[in-house]
Amino acid sequence: MKIIVTSIFVQDQDNALEFYTEKLGFVKKHDVPMGKFRWITLVSPEDHDGTEILLEPNEHPAAKEYQKQIFAEGIPATMFGVTDIVAEYKRLSESGVKFTMEPTKMGETTIAVFDDTCGNLIQILQQ
Repeated sequence: MKIIVTSIFVQDQDNALEFYTEKLGFVKKHDVPMGKFRWITLVSPEDHDGTEILLEPNEHPAAKEYQKQIFAEGIPATMFGVTDIVAEYKRLSESGVKFTMEPTKMGETTIAVFDDTCGNLIQILQQ
């Protein structure tokens, strides 16, 4: 068994698609109409057959409350791995991404956290 799709709640699918592709560099894999919303998945440009991120509408009241509460508590919704966190921090900052935590050494890893403009904090990690 392996993870093939993981969801991240977003407030607006179009804005999320723009942010995750244009700012972060993910590649759109699927964009299928599903009634009022779409099945939009993204993959890493380095692994087109890898795990997909589903940009999941947060329309359900429980999803909205969950997203709101973890954001308010400063808890990242998910984590992405990077090979050079300082370079990634610089690239993203220069493109307008707002960080809530600059690269910080935590034991054997270094982490940073940014606001995805879609209702989430996202952690990046370099091991």
